[in-house]
Amino acid sequence: MRGALKAAARFAATLVVTPMLVSFRMKRIVLGADRALQGSTQLLSLVPGLLGQYLRRAFLMQVLDACDKECTVEFGTIFSRTGARLGRNAYVGPACHLGLVDVGADVMLAPGVHVPSGGHVHGTDDLSIPMREQRGIVRRVRIGAGAWIGANSVVMADVGADSIVGAGAVVTKSIPPGVKAAGVPARVVGARDHGPHYAHPVPNPSASVRS
Repeated sequence: MRGALKAAARFAATLVVTPMLVSFRMKRIVLGADRALQGSTQLLSLVPGLLGQYLRRAFLMQVLDACDKECTVEFGTIFSRTGARLGRNAYVGPACHLGLVDVGADVMLAPGVHVPSGGHVHGTDDLSIPMREQRGIVRRVRIGAGAWIGANSVVMADVGADSIVGAGAVVTKSIPPGVKAAGVPARVVGARDHGPHYAHPVPNPSASVRS
């Protein structure tokens, strides 16, 4: 019964966002897909509660590279790249900003997490040209299945499966699977027990110190 109700709610949400999907496709022709996505998700981000979750998911399932029907995207979250992917049971907390990112299955993003499209979205080398006019490098950031990203973190590099990134951390280099990382820039501060998605040896965070 519950499954039938959820399916009906998803269908109703798809009908409600159909005008927005038509608008998105028209704006995409003029502005490009990513610019059109930003405007559409800004509007949808303002819808609160369970209704907002259903509407955002219905829209994102049609416009992102991948968006699982069981993922959750909370109030205030904005997307800037249509190439983003949201896995099964992924949770994106309030007021997040996501670029070109793969959010794996069962990942949790706490409020205010920012995942730009890598660490070099803007060029900075030429002092004679404003940074906003310099060409950057866009790369996909991957957050592995089961990872938990703490509030107000900035993630510019990959995070391994089942790892925890502490609140306020800035991830500038890849974080391996099954560890805890914190700080600015983020570094490994401990190891976790093996989790359900974890299939590699847990690295010893003190090994580099001893060597």
